[in-house]
Amino acid sequence: MRAAVALVSERETADIGVSEIADAADVSRQLVYQHFGDRDGLLLAAAVDLAERELLQIAADNQAAPMDRLTGVVRHFAQHRPFYRAMLNGPRFYELSNALNNMLGPLNRQLINLMSDSGLEPQVVEDMTLFITGGWGAVINGWLMEATDPLDDVDAFSQRLIDIFVVLVGATTRMAPTGSR
Repeated sequence: MRAAVALVSERETADIGVSEIADAADVSRQLVYQHFGDRDGLLLAAAVDLAERELLQIAADNQAAPMDRLTGVVRHFAQHRPFYRAMLNGPRFYELSNALNNMLGPLNRQLINLMSDSGLEPQVVEDMTLFITGGWGAVINGWLMEATDPLDDVDAFSQRLIDIFVVLVGATTRMAPTGSR
């Protein structure tokens, strides 16, 4: 999987043959097909593995402040931009997005609970978590795909995400009926 990430990152495309990936990993093509079914399955597994090894560790670090965790998440995507750009253009985009949303949902849920006045109903917190995670995913995807090189300042981009979040959470608490706050 690391060989797949390295090749995709180097070439900035997911259009790499299984043979090339197998050679780079010093394994047989048959082994790749047995474990992953096809190239796209391998690339999806490689993306999830990368996210679990690096991204999940950052997002799950409860010792770090939420803004530091968010900045770490953004820095991860910036560091691996060529790989994620290729994957965002690939056939397994939807599955990758779901996997990333599931990994980052708990961080967003914590932020919602911290930044709302903690009076939100549990279902509203879950809905906001899905909404924020998906929305941030769309903004991050746009940044990865369309921003010029080098990417904008990671700290400034992280602040943009927080600004979006603050507006949404503030609007949610202001719009809630008086008895549900």
